[in-house]
Amino acid sequence: MLPFQGKLKRVLIVEDDAALRSAIARRVAAWGARVLEAGSARAAKALLSTAPDLLLVDLHLPDEPAFTVIEAAAQLWPKPICVAISGRASPEQAFRLAQLGVRAYLGKPFSLDELQQAVESAFREAPRLETLIAACVGRVPLRELQEHLRKVMVLQALALSDGSRSETARLLAVSRQAIQQMLRGRISPPESNRAPDSACD
Repeated sequence: MLPFQGKLKRVLIVEDDAALRSAIARRVAAWGARVLEAGSARAAKALLSTAPDLLLVDLHLPDEPAFTVIEAAAQLWPKPICVAISGRASPEQAFRLAQLGVRAYLGKPFSLDELQQAVESAFREAPRLETLIAACVGRVPLRELQEHLRKVMVLQALALSDGSRSETARLLAVSRQAIQQMLRGRISPPESNRAPDSACD
């Protein structure tokens, strides 16, 4: 069983090569996910309202930089896992992808099996935080960074669990009482982009 089996409901494929996009779409459909396709950055951003769980995006799009799509996706709650695809990526682009939390990078040409392996890796492995944290040194006080990290993790867990505090506690490996205490503080539950699958507890 694939590590993301049952976790993928919607996958947004952003690729201007129609033949490659169709091939990827067929593989994604075989995973049991609903497939959304876009051939441009503008079309992709219009589809972000569907709240995809996974974003597969080519870095070189015909109308706008793919980074505009990735940045827009980063504003969603819950935030989708992102895998970038490109025939070439400069060191500057690779650094920016890491800053935006892109979980995997796949160079062209690639096989569909390699694509699946990249997605498996993105789901299985925690993102590398070193780049993000190191960039904060000298710019953000440690206490403020700790509070922000706590807030983002709670909000993401709440969004992933459709507001269930018990499930949020499970995802963060803390007690439900700890979640309630955090929410009584300065953390406000996010406006989830998804229609709830279950009632909040």
